[in-house]
Amino acid sequence: MELQRAVRFALFHTLQAGARGERRPIPAKGLTGPGYDGHTFWDTEAFVLPLLTYTRPRSVSDALRWRHQTLDLARERARALGLRGAAFPWRTIAGEECSGYWPAGTAAFHINAAIANAVERYQTVTEDETFEREAGVELLVETARLWRSLGRHDSAGRFRIDGVTGPDEDSAIAENNVYTNPMAARNLRAAADAAARHPDVAEHLGVDDEEAASWRDAAQTILIPYDEPLQVMALFFAGEAFTAEEKARDFAYYEQLTVRDSSLSACIQAIVAAEVGHVELAYDYFAEAALLDLDDREHNTRDGVHIASLAGACIIALAAFGGLRDHGGMLAFTPRLPPALTRIAFSLRVPKNTQLRIDNEPTQSTYTLLTGEPIDIHHHGQPLRVTTDHPTRCATPPTPTLERPTQPPGREPKRRRAPAERTNGSPAAPARPTAPAPRKPARRRSNRRRGRPKPPPEPGP
Repeated sequence: MELQRAVRFALFHTLQAGARGERRPIPAKGLTGPGYDGHTFWDTEAFVLPLLTYTRPRSVSDALRWRHQTLDLARERARALGLRGAAFPWRTIAGEECSGYWPAGTAAFHINAAIANAVERYQTVTEDETFEREAGVELLVETARLWRSLGRHDSAGRFRIDGVTGPDEDSAIAENNVYTNPMAARNLRAAADAAARHPDVAEHLGVDDEEAASWRDAAQTILIPYDEPLQVMALFFAGEAFTAEEKARDFAYYEQLTVRDSSLSACIQAIVAAEVGHVELAYDYFAEAALLDLDDREHNTRDGVHIASLAGACIIALAAFGGLRDHGGMLAFTPRLPPALTRIAFSLRVPKNTQLRIDNEPTQSTYTLLTGEPIDIHHHGQPLRVTTDHPTRCATPPTPTLERPTQPPGREPKRRRAPAERTNGSPAAPARPTAPAPRKPARRRSNRRRGRPKPPPEPGP
């Protein structure tokens, strides 16, 4: 099957770029080309490390220890911006900020939250106390200190984070970005929890009870502007902050507007599309992400593959069709298969140093504990304990039939034809999509933002 080969291609390049990083940064093009001059961005922690956490967790420790080695430079950058804690660079190789001073880069503080989220996920899965004491606590503490100094409580007692740029870097400088704020809240809570687990490390870092309490208070009261349109990325990365109704309404709103001028867009749209019930649309986005480089869809694969997008294609298989969520340390699965897929199976490293195999079919899912202690998970909202005694099978409810949403003119994903039934009843592999007619490449935010930075505006009178 074409997409199965594409996922294996994606997994190979992600592992090649990250599994032997050995405390070096994972560049945006991996080891495949000169694009972005070898720099690394927030994409690493947001897209690549989640996949590696569940497949090759040791490589995640190396990548995060590299971030830890650059903490002093991140602290210096925070001080230069008049902030406490650490402000990790938007674009770097050795830890220094390598972009010019301009809002889309300088104000993209959400990289701190991506790093903290990667630390939290890695610690939950591996329970690596040595890493946590040597690097994890300090990373969480210094990123939390940045949010606490960057934000403020307003007259209503709400914690606000103004003057930031979210993942959509074409819309620079926003107040209370709906992705940044809930991710910052998660960072603040994780730092307070880590300090409580390791009071001696916290004391060494100068964390007292009052500071930890201020982190929890800021996280509890953080402002999420529900009266404004949300951002699709927040629905996945900080999904616990939104209801199912809010996710569906937000997806319907943004699907009409999003032009996917970033190589990272299809991954997130696929995951959220599947969660709200648009599984066939999710399948179309799955193909777009998985075949991005194999089909050279952006006409720039000569510069190297898109590592984050390739990792994202694998995450679609896990999080869209497997329905994996890991909010709050609890694994939950809401599998939903499009008609074109009759089965999807994968194995994951999960908490308690356990290996779990998940086998999803259209009407049932089977969970098999390969190694480790019994683990508690959720399947379509129902609690479930999986043990090594025998596989656990659960019925999968049917996906509701929804009207397919529309996209901006000319930005619809290419439809994947469902496999035809052969005479013997076995499904045939879908035909490879025809190559698009030559056209001028769409403007990509990721190319513009990672090319030569815009010069700062001339000072006013």
